[in-house]
Amino acid sequence: MTDFEREVAGRLQEAARNDDLQAATATFMERSIAARYSYNWFWMGRPIIQYPQDICAMQELVWRVRPDVIVETGIAHGGSLILSASLLAMLDLCDATEAGGVVDPAQPKRRVVGVDIDIRPHNRAAIEAHPMAKRITMIQGSSVDPGIVAQVKAAVGDAKTVLVCLDSNHTHDHVLAELEAYAPMVTMGSYCVVFDTVIENLPSEMYVDRPWDVGDNSMTAVQEWLKSNTGFVIDHEMDAKLQISVAPNGYLRRVR
Repeated sequence: MTDFEREVAGRLQEAARNDDLQAATATFMERSIAARYSYNWFWMGRPIIQYPQDICAMQELVWRVRPDVIVETGIAHGGSLILSASLLAMLDLCDATEAGGVVDPAQPKRRVVGVDIDIRPHNRAAIEAHPMAKRITMIQGSSVDPGIVAQVKAAVGDAKTVLVCLDSNHTHDHVLAELEAYAPMVTMGSYCVVFDTVIENLPSEMYVDRPWDVGDNSMTAVQEWLKSNTGFVIDHEMDAKLQISVAPNGYLRRVR
């Protein structure tokens, strides 16, 4: 580690046990979610519906892991797909530069596979018209349908390094089924990122119009799944770094 990296590690250890900081961030999360704060952001022109901190975290993971394929469940407006595609384009450019070559935009090396039960026509059209479109494969259907899972596996193919993001239906049963289906695709040292685990930390009345709630959400699914899947661990350092995140305890790193 460099001196700066050691300083960062020390600050993160302090942040993890800083009760005042964590109380402040918990208050911000509750109030900002009520204000629909995450609906205000765009990535390269597409609504992304994520917190800037989680966007920055994805950049760090992609640079660290250097995935060949990113699998995402949940597409919505496509901002997250565009984010992933642009980060993979950055990696391809860096690889080409180091090798003294150029990137062929018609034949991108790294790819994104997105799944959604309902890809609305206007969103599909906007994504397909985007400059990052050649890196993106979209599959419509339930992410936990065995046929759809098989299509995703086929799209992933023989990729050496795979990162997965789960961000569709946030009920316990659905996320648990997604973890069973998609976590095995994650390669050693890479991540399965489970979004919206923060639901468990919020007042139950915040989601009266949704099928998930306190006690029935992404966090409870992660907690149950980890009991019998010891090949993954929670990246608590990422939690300490982010503080503000919709995915506390949701950054899962494959360790075996």
